[in-house]
Amino acid sequence: MGAAVLLVMATLQVSAAPAFADPLEVRCWAKYAKERTVSDRSDGTRSVGFANIRDGMRVYSPFRAEFAIRGMGVVPAGKQREGTGHHHILIDTKLPVDVAASMPFSDKYLHYGKGQTNATLTLAPGKHTMRLLFADFEHKPYYVFSREMRIEVIAPRSSLAATGAPRIDAARFDETCKAWYENVLTEPGPVGVPAYFQNVRDGDVVQSPFVLRFGAEGLGVCATGVKVEKTGHFVLEVLKRDAVQRKIDLSDGQTQYEFEAEPGTYTYRLQIVDNKGKAFGPAEKISLKVAERN
Repeated sequence: MGAAVLLVMATLQVSAAPAFADPLEVRCWAKYAKERTVSDRSDGTRSVGFANIRDGMRVYSPFRAEFAIRGMGVVPAGKQREGTGHHHILIDTKLPVDVAASMPFSDKYLHYGKGQTNATLTLAPGKHTMRLLFADFEHKPYYVFSREMRIEVIAPRSSLAATGAPRIDAARFDETCKAWYENVLTEPGPVGVPAYFQNVRDGDVVQSPFVLRFGAEGLGVCATGVKVEKTGHFVLEVLKRDAVQRKIDLSDGQTQYEFEAEPGTYTYRLQIVDNKGKAFGPAEKISLKVAERN
């Protein structure tokens, strides 16, 4: 990587989404820290899932869905590379039966063939099911899929203009924390940088081992060696006093990374770069505290 690119990565950076100011919100966000960052290998070496959607969630529509894939990389549709594919969301439908057939394009089979790492969905009020399914360059399923998530759309998001967004009540903390947290996780909107951390915020406390998941805003993810416009791959750096201690180049299109770390405070910087290592824009920088193991 050239000196000019290194300079961009070192100087053009922004902080992650700010920490919450309300002590109740801080407490609520921390309550789910382990759920967001846990390392789960129970389903084999390859798995796909939503980084922010959980079974039983109640959301406002439109809502944001964040994608996560482990053990494989992302490459847009139409471009063949071993060990890679792209995401699909199945809405209110079962898994396809014919594993040799390409998936149809319909309102029940949503394709993210540009290498997207997230989507904003608009569903009618009521109960729905949704599932992520990873497929190859021809939209043929790998049968790497998430569990089916049951969600309930409470109301159109526009209704919050009159009622206000969910807030946490100290007297009913668990109940109101859950409603507030689900809304924060799924609220649409730009994050302000091309590459961002999906599952953590600046100042979060995590336990080792932990997983960091990454998203791209306005760009697709694509492994190196495959040329697709408006795509790139993630580069993650571990910093100490602003000096790079470790650089992780996720050139195979990976969108998450698992860490083992001793207790302490660590700084991470995330960038999305093209095939030549040129940054698309500012890096996102966060600090995390790794707590003592229980």
